[in-house]
Amino acid sequence: MIGILPAMSSPISRDDVAHVARLARLELSSDELDRFTDQLGAILEHAADVEALDVTDIEPMHHPVPMSNVMRPDVVVPSLDRDEVLAQAPAAEAGQFRVPPVLGEA
Repeated sequence: MIGILPAMSSPISRDDVAHVARLARLELSSDELDRFTDQLGAILEHAADVEALDVTDIEPMHHPVPMSNVMRPDVVVPSLDRDEVLAQAPAAEAGQFRVPPVLGEA
């Protein structure tokens, strides 16, 4: 099986983390570089462990639990009377709710 990640003989280096930080225009302190180097090394080791798993007989899935949409029948039912609802609104115009302008619209 061809891997996605290159085989790593050593964890990510502090210089690699500093380089990525420069590319991302991040200013990291010496302590942050040390901490992030350890954290990224642990993440890459975990990714390598996952990549090493034999998944040839496992069916790909998008969700671990089988799911299906629950749909109700599309049935017309009685609803509220438009005029009665609009009569309770603070302002109505042409059969619609009237609201204040948004984002400076006139």
